[in-house]
Amino acid sequence: MATAVGLSLAVLVPSAIAQNQTVTNKDYTQVGREILAELVASKPVHEQGSTKAAQLLASRLRAAGFAEQDLHLLAPADHPHKGNLVVRLRGKTSDNATLFIGHLDVVEAKREDWNFDPFVLTEKDGWLYGRGVIDMLGQDSAMATSLIRLKQEGHVPQRDIIVAFTADEEAGGEANGVDWLLRNKPELVKAGLVINPDAGEAAIKNGKKLYLTMQTSEKMFLSFELEVTDKGGHSSRPTKDNPIYRLSKALARLSDHAFPLHLTETVKLYFKGRAALEKGQVKQDMLAVAAAQADLSAARRLSQEVETNIQMRTTCTVTEINGGHAENALPQRVKATMQCRVVPGETQAQTEALLKKVVNDPSVKFSVRTPARPSPESPPSAMIRQTVESVTHSMWPEIVVLPSMTAGASDSIYTRAAGLPTYGIDAMFDDLDDGRAHGRDERIHKEVFAQEIEFIYRLMKKLDQSNFSK
Repeated sequence: MATAVGLSLAVLVPSAIAQNQTVTNKDYTQVGREILAELVASKPVHEQGSTKAAQLLASRLRAAGFAEQDLHLLAPADHPHKGNLVVRLRGKTSDNATLFIGHLDVVEAKREDWNFDPFVLTEKDGWLYGRGVIDMLGQDSAMATSLIRLKQEGHVPQRDIIVAFTADEEAGGEANGVDWLLRNKPELVKAGLVINPDAGEAAIKNGKKLYLTMQTSEKMFLSFELEVTDKGGHSSRPTKDNPIYRLSKALARLSDHAFPLHLTETVKLYFKGRAALEKGQVKQDMLAVAAAQADLSAARRLSQEVETNIQMRTTCTVTEINGGHAENALPQRVKATMQCRVVPGETQAQTEALLKKVVNDPSVKFSVRTPARPSPESPPSAMIRQTVESVTHSMWPEIVVLPSMTAGASDSIYTRAAGLPTYGIDAMFDDLDDGRAHGRDERIHKEVFAQEIEFIYRLMKKLDQSNFSK
Protein backbone atom coordinates (compact mmCIF):
# COMPACT_ATOMS: atom_id res chain seq x y z
CA MET A 1 0.00 0.00 0.00
CA ALA A 2 1.35 3.42 -0.93
CA THR A 3 2.05 5.91 1.79
CA ALA A 4 0.33 9.27 2.09
CA VAL A 5 1.27 12.67 3.38
CA GLY A 6 -1.04 14.96 5.31
CA LEU A 7 -1.39 18.46 3.92
CA SER A 8 -1.81 21.65 5.87
CA LEU A 9 -5.22 23.31 5.95
CA ALA A 10 -3.73 26.69 6.72
CA VAL A 11 -4.80 28.78 3.73
CA LEU A 12 -6.24 32.23 4.32
CA VAL A 13 -9.64 32.86 2.72
CA PRO A 14 -10.82 36.50 2.77
CA SER A 15 -14.56 35.86 2.77
CA ALA A 16 -17.63 36.29 4.93
CA ILE A 17 -17.66 32.54 5.54
CA ALA A 18 -14.07 32.52 6.71
CA GLN A 19 -15.05 35.20 9.23
CA ASN A 20 -17.84 32.88 10.48
CA GLN A 21 -20.60 35.20 9.34
CA THR A 22 -23.93 33.74 8.31
CA VAL A 23 -24.62 33.64 4.60
CA THR A 24 -28.20 34.02 3.40
CA ASN A 25 -29.65 31.85 0.61
CA LYS A 26 -29.44 34.64 -1.94
CA ASP A 27 -25.72 35.01 -1.32
CA TYR A 28 -24.70 31.43 -2.13
CA THR A 29 -24.24 32.25 -5.81
CA GLN A 30 -21.69 34.87 -4.76
CA VAL A 31 -19.99 32.33 -2.49
CA GLY A 32 -19.76 29.98 -5.46
CA ARG A 33 -18.28 32.76 -7.61
CA GLU A 34 -15.63 33.47 -4.96
CA ILE A 35 -14.70 29.79 -4.70
CA LEU A 36 -14.54 29.44 -8.48
CA ALA A 37 -12.28 32.50 -8.74
CA GLU A 38 -9.93 31.03 -6.13
CA LEU A 39 -9.79 27.64 -7.83
CA VAL A 40 -9.09 29.13 -11.26
CA ALA A 41 -6.34 31.33 -9.78
CA SER A 42 -4.72 28.32 -8.08
CA LYS A 43 -3.74 27.12 -11.58
CA PRO A 44 -4.13 23.38 -10.92
CA VAL A 45 -2.49 22.20 -14.15
CA HIS A 46 -0.62 18.88 -14.30
CA GLU A 47 2.84 20.27 -13.57
CA GLN A 48 1.75 22.41 -10.61
CA GLY A 49 -0.78 19.96 -9.18
CA SER A 50 -3.99 20.32 -7.19
CA THR A 51 -2.72 20.68 -3.62
CA LYS A 52 -3.24 24.45 -3.46
CA ALA A 53 -6.80 24.08 -4.79
CA ALA A 54 -7.53 21.34 -2.24
CA GLN A 55 -6.17 23.53 0.57
CA LEU A 56 -8.35 26.45 -0.49
CA LEU A 57 -11.48 24.28 -0.41
CA ALA A 58 -10.50 22.76 2.93
CA SER A 59 -10.17 26.22 4.49
CA ARG A 60 -13.54 27.28 3.11
CA LEU A 61 -15.28 24.21 4.51
CA ARG A 62 -13.42 24.36 7.82
CA ALA A 63 -14.51 27.97 8.31
CA ALA A 64 -18.10 26.97 7.48
CA GLY A 65 -18.15 24.60 10.46
CA PHE A 66 -16.85 21.25 9.22
CA ALA A 67 -14.93 19.43 11.95
CA GLU A 68 -11.27 18.50 11.54
CA GLN A 69 -12.11 14.78 11.54
CA ASP A 70 -14.40 15.32 8.56
CA LEU A 71 -11.78 17.04 6.41
CA HIS A 72 -9.12 14.72 5.00
CA LEU A 73 -6.48 16.53 2.98
CA LEU A 74 -3.84 14.14 1.66
CA ALA A 75 -1.64 13.15 -1.25
CA PRO A 76 0.67 10.30 -2.25
CA ALA A 77 4.02 10.66 -0.51
CA ASP A 78 5.85 10.66 -3.83
CA HIS A 79 3.45 13.23 -5.35
CA PRO A 80 2.82 15.79 -2.57
CA HIS A 81 1.62 18.37 -5.10
CA LYS A 82 -1.21 16.03 -6.18
CA GLY A 83 -3.50 16.86 -3.25
CA ASN A 84 -6.95 15.37 -2.64
CA LEU A 85 -9.65 16.54 -0.24
CA VAL A 86 -12.35 14.24 1.13
CA VAL A 87 -15.17 15.99 3.02
CA ARG A 88 -17.93 14.28 4.97
CA LEU A 89 -21.25 15.83 5.98
CA ARG A 90 -22.32 13.59 8.83
CA GLY A 91 -25.78 12.02 8.63
CA LYS A 92 -27.80 9.74 10.86
CA THR A 93 -25.84 6.76 9.54
CA SER A 94 -22.64 6.13 7.61
CA ASP A 95 -24.15 3.12 5.85
CA ASN A 96 -24.78 3.52 2.11
CA ALA A 97 -23.34 7.00 2.00
CA THR A 98 -23.65 9.10 -1.15
CA LEU A 99 -20.27 9.96 -2.65
CA PHE A 100 -19.79 12.87 -5.05
CA ILE A 101 -16.49 12.99 -6.96
CA GLY A 102 -14.91 15.91 -8.82
CA HIS A 103 -11.40 16.42 -10.17
CA LEU A 104 -9.47 19.58 -9.37
CA ASP A 105 -6.90 19.43 -12.15
CA VAL A 106 -7.31 21.30 -15.43
CA VAL A 107 -5.72 21.21 -18.87
CA GLU A 108 -2.86 23.64 -19.44
CA ALA A 109 -3.70 26.98 -21.09
CA LYS A 110 -1.33 29.62 -22.51
CA ARG A 111 -1.99 33.34 -22.11
CA GLU A 112 -0.98 34.05 -25.72
CA ASP A 113 -3.70 31.70 -26.98
CA TRP A 114 -6.52 33.38 -25.03
CA ASN A 115 -8.28 36.73 -25.18
CA PHE A 116 -8.22 36.73 -21.36
CA ASP A 117 -5.83 35.55 -18.69
CA PRO A 118 -6.90 31.86 -18.41
CA PHE A 119 -6.12 31.78 -14.70
CA VAL A 120 -8.09 34.86 -13.68
CA LEU A 121 -11.88 34.47 -13.55
CA THR A 122 -13.15 37.19 -15.87
CA GLU A 123 -16.75 38.25 -16.48
CA LYS A 124 -17.72 39.81 -19.80
CA ASP A 125 -21.18 40.17 -21.33
CA GLY A 126 -22.65 37.73 -18.82
CA TRP A 127 -20.00 35.04 -19.41
CA LEU A 128 -17.44 33.75 -16.93
CA TYR A 129 -14.10 33.00 -18.58
CA GLY A 130 -11.29 30.91 -17.11
CA ARG A 131 -9.58 27.57 -17.49
CA GLY A 132 -11.65 24.88 -15.84
CA VAL A 133 -14.93 26.77 -15.43
CA ILE A 134 -16.74 24.05 -17.41
CA ASP A 135 -14.30 21.15 -16.83
CA MET A 136 -14.69 21.01 -13.93
CA LEU A 137 -13.86 23.73 -11.41
CA GLY A 138 -17.37 25.12 -11.87
CA GLN A 139 -18.89 21.84 -10.69
CA ASP A 140 -16.35 21.62 -7.84
CA SER A 141 -17.39 25.09 -6.72
CA ALA A 142 -21.05 24.09 -6.83
CA MET A 143 -20.43 20.98 -4.71
CA ALA A 144 -18.40 22.94 -2.16
CA THR A 145 -21.03 25.69 -2.02
CA SER A 146 -23.79 23.12 -1.54
CA LEU A 147 -21.93 21.53 1.37
CA ILE A 148 -21.49 24.94 2.96
CA ARG A 149 -25.17 25.74 2.53
CA LEU A 150 -26.32 22.40 3.97
CA LYS A 151 -23.97 22.85 6.93
CA GLN A 152 -25.10 26.38 7.66
CA GLU A 153 -28.75 25.34 7.39
CA GLY A 154 -28.12 22.69 10.02
CA HIS A 155 -29.21 19.94 7.65
CA VAL A 156 -28.54 16.41 8.95
CA PRO A 157 -28.91 13.93 6.09
CA GLN A 158 -30.28 10.42 6.51
CA ARG A 159 -26.95 9.07 5.27
CA ASP A 160 -23.52 10.66 5.15
CA ILE A 161 -22.79 12.82 2.13
CA ILE A 162 -19.15 12.59 1.03
CA VAL A 163 -17.44 14.76 -1.57
CA ALA A 164 -14.00 13.80 -2.87
CA PHE A 165 -12.13 16.59 -4.67
CA THR A 166 -9.33 14.77 -6.45
CA ALA A 167 -6.14 15.03 -8.50
CA ASP A 168 -5.01 14.06 -11.98
CA GLU A 169 -8.14 13.06 -13.87
CA GLU A 170 -6.91 14.84 -16.98
CA ALA A 171 -3.43 13.30 -16.86
CA GLY A 172 -4.35 9.95 -15.29
CA GLY A 173 -1.51 7.77 -14.07
CA GLU A 174 -0.57 6.64 -10.59
CA ALA A 175 -1.48 9.97 -8.99
CA ASN A 176 -5.12 9.85 -10.13
CA GLY A 177 -6.96 10.81 -6.97
CA VAL A 178 -10.02 8.58 -7.23
CA ASP A 179 -7.93 5.52 -8.07
CA TRP A 180 -5.43 6.33 -5.33
CA LEU A 181 -8.12 6.84 -2.67
CA LEU A 182 -9.88 3.59 -3.57
CA ARG A 183 -6.60 1.67 -3.31
CA ASN A 184 -5.10 3.40 -0.27
CA LYS A 185 -7.90 5.06 1.71
CA PRO A 186 -11.04 3.06 0.83
CA GLU A 187 -12.63 3.76 4.21
CA LEU A 188 -12.85 7.46 3.35
CA VAL A 189 -14.86 6.89 0.16
CA LYS A 190 -16.95 3.86 1.12
CA ALA A 191 -20.41 4.51 -0.34
CA GLY A 192 -23.55 2.92 -1.69
CA LEU A 193 -23.91 5.38 -4.57
CA VAL A 194 -21.51 7.61 -6.50
CA ILE A 195 -22.39 10.77 -8.43
CA ASN A 196 -19.84 12.18 -10.87
CA PRO A 197 -20.85 15.56 -12.36
CA ASP A 198 -17.87 15.37 -14.74
CA ALA A 199 -19.53 12.43 -16.53
CA GLY A 200 -22.89 14.13 -16.98
CA GLU A 201 -23.93 16.30 -19.91
CA ALA A 202 -26.42 19.11 -20.15
CA ALA A 203 -26.97 20.41 -23.68
CA ILE A 204 -28.01 23.72 -25.20
CA LYS A 205 -28.53 24.25 -28.92
CA ASN A 206 -29.52 27.53 -30.56
CA GLY A 207 -29.97 29.03 -27.11
CA LYS A 208 -32.46 26.38 -25.98
CA LYS A 209 -31.88 23.86 -23.21
CA LEU A 210 -32.47 20.40 -24.67
CA TYR A 211 -31.62 17.60 -22.31
CA LEU A 212 -29.68 16.46 -19.29
CA THR A 213 -28.03 13.05 -19.19
CA MET A 214 -27.74 10.38 -16.52
CA GLN A 215 -24.55 8.59 -17.52
CA THR A 216 -24.57 4.93 -16.52
CA SER A 217 -21.55 3.73 -18.51
CA GLU A 218 -18.68 4.82 -20.67
CA LYS A 219 -16.76 3.16 -23.41
CA MET A 220 -13.53 1.42 -22.49
CA PHE A 221 -10.37 3.18 -23.67
CA LEU A 222 -7.89 0.93 -25.48
CA SER A 223 -5.10 1.54 -27.99
CA PHE A 224 -2.92 -0.64 -30.20
CA GLU A 225 0.27 -0.10 -32.13
CA LEU A 226 0.36 -1.61 -35.60
CA GLU A 227 3.81 -2.15 -37.12
CA VAL A 228 5.25 -3.43 -40.40
CA THR A 229 8.99 -3.93 -40.91
CA ASP A 230 11.27 -4.78 -43.86
CA LYS A 231 15.01 -4.92 -44.62
CA GLY A 232 14.85 -1.63 -46.51
CA GLY A 233 17.30 -0.62 -49.21
CA HIS A 234 17.95 2.10 -51.76
CA SER A 235 14.93 4.05 -53.00
CA SER A 236 16.03 3.43 -56.60
CA ARG A 237 15.23 -0.27 -56.12
CA PRO A 238 11.61 -0.29 -54.85
CA THR A 239 9.84 -3.49 -53.88
CA LYS A 240 6.26 -4.50 -53.20
CA ASP A 241 7.20 -5.18 -49.58
CA ASN A 242 7.42 -1.46 -48.82
CA PRO A 243 6.11 -1.29 -45.20
CA ILE A 244 4.35 2.03 -45.77
CA TYR A 245 2.29 0.56 -48.61
CA ARG A 246 1.50 -2.61 -46.67
CA LEU A 247 0.38 -0.75 -43.57
CA SER A 248 -1.56 1.78 -45.64
CA LYS A 249 -3.54 -1.02 -47.28
CA ALA A 250 -4.26 -2.55 -43.88
CA LEU A 251 -5.43 0.78 -42.50
CA ALA A 252 -7.63 1.33 -45.55
CA ARG A 253 -9.37 -1.97 -44.83
CA LEU A 254 -9.89 -0.91 -41.23
CA SER A 255 -11.28 2.47 -42.28
CA ASP A 256 -13.96 0.74 -44.32
CA HIS A 257 -14.95 -1.62 -41.49
CA ALA A 258 -17.81 -0.98 -39.08
CA PHE A 259 -17.93 -2.89 -35.82
CA PRO A 260 -21.06 -4.97 -35.16
CA LEU A 261 -24.15 -3.27 -33.79
CA HIS A 262 -24.17 -3.47 -29.98
CA LEU A 263 -27.10 -1.75 -28.28
CA THR A 264 -26.91 -1.73 -24.48
CA GLU A 265 -29.96 -1.19 -22.28
CA THR A 266 -28.75 2.33 -21.57
CA VAL A 267 -28.38 3.16 -25.27
CA LYS A 268 -31.88 1.92 -26.06
CA LEU A 269 -33.28 4.11 -23.27
CA TYR A 270 -31.23 7.01 -24.64
CA PHE A 271 -32.67 6.68 -28.13
CA LYS A 272 -36.19 6.28 -26.78
CA GLY A 273 -35.86 9.53 -24.83
CA ARG A 274 -33.92 11.39 -27.51
CA ALA A 275 -36.62 10.61 -30.08
CA ALA A 276 -38.90 13.00 -28.21
CA LEU A 277 -36.58 15.84 -29.23
CA GLU A 278 -36.44 14.85 -32.91
CA LYS A 279 -38.88 14.68 -35.82
CA GLY A 280 -39.39 12.97 -39.14
CA GLN A 281 -37.18 10.05 -40.20
CA VAL A 282 -34.65 10.60 -37.41
CA LYS A 283 -37.36 10.29 -34.77
CA GLN A 284 -38.75 7.15 -36.39
CA ASP A 285 -35.27 5.62 -36.65
CA MET A 286 -34.45 6.28 -33.01
CA LEU A 287 -37.67 4.65 -31.88
CA ALA A 288 -37.02 1.71 -34.21
CA VAL A 289 -33.53 1.21 -32.80
CA ALA A 290 -34.88 1.41 -29.24
CA ALA A 291 -37.41 -1.37 -29.90
CA ALA A 292 -36.99 -4.84 -28.43
CA GLN A 293 -35.83 -6.02 -31.87
CA ALA A 294 -33.74 -3.20 -33.33
CA ASP A 295 -34.46 -2.26 -36.94
CA LEU A 296 -31.21 -2.70 -38.89
CA SER A 297 -32.19 -0.28 -41.64
CA ALA A 298 -32.82 2.40 -39.03
CA ALA A 299 -29.47 1.63 -37.42
CA ARG A 300 -27.68 2.01 -40.77
CA ARG A 301 -29.21 5.45 -41.28
CA LEU A 302 -28.31 6.57 -37.76
CA SER A 303 -24.78 5.27 -38.31
CA GLN A 304 -24.21 8.02 -40.88
CA GLU A 305 -23.96 10.60 -38.10
CA VAL A 306 -20.98 10.49 -35.73
CA GLU A 307 -23.04 11.42 -32.66
CA THR A 308 -25.44 8.48 -33.04
CA ASN A 309 -22.98 6.01 -34.59
CA ILE A 310 -20.68 6.05 -31.56
CA GLN A 311 -23.61 5.11 -29.32
CA MET A 312 -24.30 1.89 -31.22
CA ARG A 313 -20.95 0.16 -31.57
CA THR A 314 -17.30 -0.04 -30.67
CA THR A 315 -15.14 2.31 -32.74
CA CYS A 316 -11.42 2.30 -33.59
CA THR A 317 -9.52 4.99 -35.45
CA VAL A 318 -5.91 5.80 -36.37
CA THR A 319 -4.54 8.77 -34.44
CA GLU A 320 -0.79 8.68 -35.19
CA ILE A 321 1.48 7.33 -37.92
CA ASN A 322 5.27 7.30 -38.27
CA GLY A 323 7.60 5.63 -40.74
CA GLY A 324 10.71 5.80 -42.83
CA HIS A 325 14.12 7.19 -41.96
CA ALA A 326 15.49 8.91 -45.06
CA GLU A 327 14.22 10.47 -48.29
CA ASN A 328 16.35 8.22 -50.49
CA ALA A 329 15.91 4.95 -48.55
CA LEU A 330 13.21 2.33 -48.58
CA PRO A 331 11.44 2.34 -45.20
CA GLN A 332 12.49 -0.33 -42.74
CA ARG A 333 9.71 0.36 -40.25
CA VAL A 334 6.31 2.05 -40.11
CA LYS A 335 4.01 2.30 -37.11
CA ALA A 336 0.47 3.51 -36.53
CA THR A 337 -1.46 4.08 -33.32
CA MET A 338 -5.06 2.92 -33.33
CA GLN A 339 -7.28 4.10 -30.50
CA CYS A 340 -10.46 2.21 -29.69
CA ARG A 341 -13.50 3.03 -27.61
CA VAL A 342 -15.09 -0.27 -26.66
CA VAL A 343 -18.72 -0.80 -25.65
CA PRO A 344 -19.08 -2.20 -22.10
CA GLY A 345 -19.39 -5.98 -22.22
CA GLU A 346 -16.84 -6.42 -25.00
CA THR A 347 -13.20 -7.26 -24.24
CA GLN A 348 -9.72 -6.25 -25.30
CA ALA A 349 -9.09 -9.73 -26.71
CA GLN A 350 -12.28 -9.65 -28.79
CA THR A 351 -11.42 -6.23 -30.18
CA GLU A 352 -7.87 -7.24 -31.13
CA ALA A 353 -9.05 -10.47 -32.76
CA LEU A 354 -11.58 -8.62 -34.91
CA LEU A 355 -9.03 -6.00 -35.99
CA LYS A 356 -6.56 -8.71 -37.02
CA LYS A 357 -9.27 -10.48 -38.99
CA VAL A 358 -10.10 -7.30 -40.90
CA VAL A 359 -6.41 -6.51 -41.56
CA ASN A 360 -5.84 -10.05 -42.84
CA ASP A 361 -2.09 -9.56 -43.20
CA PRO A 362 0.33 -11.47 -40.94
CA SER A 363 3.07 -8.94 -41.68
CA VAL A 364 1.16 -6.36 -39.63
CA LYS A 365 2.21 -6.89 -36.01
CA PHE A 366 -0.15 -5.81 -33.22
CA SER A 367 0.92 -4.73 -29.75
CA VAL A 368 -1.09 -3.16 -26.95
CA ARG A 369 -0.05 0.42 -26.29
CA THR A 370 -2.68 1.29 -23.67
CA PRO A 371 -4.38 -1.74 -22.08
CA ALA A 372 -8.09 -1.67 -21.40
CA ARG A 373 -9.38 -0.98 -17.93
CA PRO A 374 -12.77 -2.75 -17.79
CA SER A 375 -15.57 -0.75 -16.24
CA PRO A 376 -19.00 -2.38 -15.98
CA GLU A 377 -22.22 -0.58 -16.76
CA SER A 378 -24.12 0.72 -13.74
CA PRO A 379 -27.74 -0.43 -13.95
CA PRO A 380 -29.94 2.30 -15.51
CA SER A 381 -31.90 2.45 -12.25
CA ALA A 382 -35.47 3.73 -12.60
CA MET A 383 -35.31 5.08 -9.05
CA ILE A 384 -32.18 7.13 -9.70
CA ARG A 385 -33.63 8.40 -12.96
CA GLN A 386 -36.89 9.42 -11.26
CA THR A 387 -34.90 11.28 -8.62
CA VAL A 388 -32.87 13.13 -11.23
CA GLU A 389 -36.02 13.93 -13.21
CA SER A 390 -37.68 15.26 -10.07
CA VAL A 391 -34.81 17.65 -9.37
CA THR A 392 -34.47 18.63 -13.03
CA HIS A 393 -38.18 19.30 -13.49
CA SER A 394 -38.30 21.36 -10.30
CA MET A 395 -36.06 23.81 -12.17
CA TRP A 396 -36.81 23.13 -15.87
CA PRO A 397 -40.13 21.28 -16.37
CA GLU A 398 -39.54 20.85 -20.12
CA ILE A 399 -36.09 19.23 -19.95
CA VAL A 400 -35.70 15.57 -20.91
CA VAL A 401 -33.42 13.33 -18.79
CA LEU A 402 -31.61 10.77 -20.96
CA PRO A 403 -29.70 7.72 -19.74
CA SER A 404 -26.39 7.75 -21.59
CA MET A 405 -23.20 5.90 -22.43
CA THR A 406 -20.35 8.30 -23.13
CA ALA A 407 -17.52 7.75 -25.58
CA GLY A 408 -15.09 9.75 -23.45
CA ALA A 409 -13.44 8.63 -20.22
CA SER A 410 -13.88 9.91 -16.67
CA ASP A 411 -13.03 8.92 -13.10
CA SER A 412 -16.18 6.80 -13.06
CA ILE A 413 -14.12 3.94 -14.48
CA TYR A 414 -12.44 3.57 -11.08
CA THR A 415 -15.56 3.63 -8.93
CA ARG A 416 -17.45 1.25 -11.22
CA ALA A 417 -14.49 -1.13 -11.29
CA ALA A 418 -14.58 -1.05 -7.48
CA GLY A 419 -18.21 -2.22 -7.55
CA LEU A 420 -19.79 1.15 -6.71
CA PRO A 421 -22.91 2.07 -8.73
CA THR A 422 -21.92 5.33 -10.41
CA TYR A 423 -23.95 7.88 -12.34
CA GLY A 424 -22.78 10.95 -14.25
CA ILE A 425 -25.22 13.78 -13.46
CA ASP A 426 -24.71 17.48 -14.06
CA ALA A 427 -26.65 20.60 -15.03
CA MET A 428 -23.85 22.83 -16.31
CA PHE A 429 -25.58 23.44 -19.64
CA ASP A 430 -23.07 23.75 -22.47
CA ASP A 431 -23.60 24.70 -26.12
CA LEU A 432 -23.45 21.68 -28.44
CA ASP A 433 -22.12 23.93 -31.21
CA ASP A 434 -19.60 25.88 -29.11
CA GLY A 435 -18.13 23.57 -26.48
CA ARG A 436 -14.94 25.10 -25.10
CA ALA A 437 -13.76 22.57 -22.53
CA HIS A 438 -9.98 22.12 -22.99
CA GLY A 439 -10.07 24.91 -25.57
CA ARG A 440 -9.40 28.62 -25.94
CA ASP A 441 -11.50 31.07 -23.91
CA GLU A 442 -13.27 28.37 -21.92
CA ARG A 443 -16.42 29.89 -20.48
CA ILE A 444 -19.77 29.34 -18.79
CA HIS A 445 -22.69 31.75 -18.62
CA LYS A 446 -23.10 33.25 -15.17
CA GLU A 447 -26.79 32.28 -15.02
CA VAL A 448 -25.96 28.67 -15.93
CA PHE A 449 -23.34 28.62 -13.17
CA ALA A 450 -25.86 29.97 -10.64
CA GLN A 451 -28.35 27.29 -11.71
CA GLU A 452 -25.68 24.60 -11.36
CA ILE A 453 -25.14 25.62 -7.73
CA GLU A 454 -28.85 25.31 -7.02
CA PHE A 455 -29.15 22.03 -8.94
CA ILE A 456 -26.33 20.31 -7.03
CA TYR A 457 -27.79 21.50 -3.73
CA ARG A 458 -31.22 20.10 -4.60
CA LEU A 459 -29.70 16.86 -5.93
CA MET A 460 -27.77 16.25 -2.71
CA LYS A 461 -30.94 16.67 -0.66
CA LYS A 462 -33.20 14.66 -2.98
CA LEU A 463 -30.84 11.68 -3.25
CA ASP A 464 -30.68 11.59 0.52
CA GLN A 465 -34.47 11.17 0.63
CA SER A 466 -34.43 8.27 -1.86
CA ASN A 467 -34.03 4.63 -0.88
CA PHE A 468 -31.51 3.86 -3.61
CA SER A 469 -30.11 0.95 -1.56
CA LYS A 470 -33.39 -0.96 -1.82
